[in-house]
Amino acid sequence: MIGLGTIVNVAAIIAGGVCGMLFGRLMTPRLQESLNMACGVCVLFLGSAGAMQGMLSVAEGGALVSGASLLIIVSIVLGTLVGEIIDIDRWVNRLGAWLKMKSGSSNDASFVEGFVTASITVCVGAMAVVGSIQDGVYGDHSTLFAKAILDFIIVMCFSCTLGKGCAFSALPVGLFQGSITALAVLIAPLMTDAALANLSLVGSILIFCVGVNLVWGPRIRVANMLPAVLVAPLLAFLPIAL
Repeated sequence: MIGLGTIVNVAAIIAGGVCGMLFGRLMTPRLQESLNMACGVCVLFLGSAGAMQGMLSVAEGGALVSGASLLIIVSIVLGTLVGEIIDIDRWVNRLGAWLKMKSGSSNDASFVEGFVTASITVCVGAMAVVGSIQDGVYGDHSTLFAKAILDFIIVMCFSCTLGKGCAFSALPVGLFQGSITALAVLIAPLMTDAALANLSLVGSILIFCVGVNLVWGPRIRVANMLPAVLVAPLLAFLPIAL
């Protein structure tokens, strides 16, 4: 069944959100704060690991060298410029505020933060793109099933401290991955190994930024940096390597 991967992924996110909220009610405020900090540290290292994997390579003689600096600068600067002009952060927060009102969560002070944080974390990444294309072209759900397990754990942890807003990240995941699955035949030729490597690298850096916001409080408008994950794959088609 085409699209089953995204359906399972969405269900896993909702289930993770429900489990997280149930566990969160059993925690003291101090424990919730500590768990939120722990989640932030984990996200920092997940983002760092993905970024280092894309930037570091082993040269002849076993020396460790770094690269892709220009790719990162161009992708994130151009992406942020576009995102700031559109002001994606404002639109995402408005969607979160609308969902907060419609879900009867007016008294939940962390609803919008939970929605935005979880949405960016589970949407950004090569697994979402590759898995959705595999689902649409080959009917192969394995990548999205694996992502569903990861997202369940991530959203459950976030929901313990940030509340029910995290569960509503299922909405953008469903729209994003569902759209890619529907357009998979058209998108697949563009997702070369180089394009996917670029997307994974820049996506990992954005995930690192989410971790910064979790540990030190909202400092970076990560939503306004999201166009960078569109710029990065396009740069793979330039005649010169960045």
